[in-house]
Amino acid sequence: MGQSVMLNVRMDDELKSQATEVLAALGLSASDAVRILFTRLVRDQAFPLELKVPNTETEAAMREADEIIRHRMVDQVCR
Repeated sequence: MGQSVMLNVRMDDELKSQATEVLAALGLSASDAVRILFTRLVRDQAFPLELKVPNTETEAAMREADEIIRHRMVDQVCR
């Protein structure tokens, strides 16, 4: 195994917080998740998740979900 190096990634703070919670529940750190991703990329020579352009129905569902999340966040702030 080669020398250990740092990898810096920019992302939304809320996304990082939510993802870190999920990873912790799985017993993983963000670094563990990135190492797993990179290991699979190298081993499989492919991205380990299926990436698709969403169809119209999926896009509508995603917009609806985003709207529901926004309303919940506003409700929580207003309490």
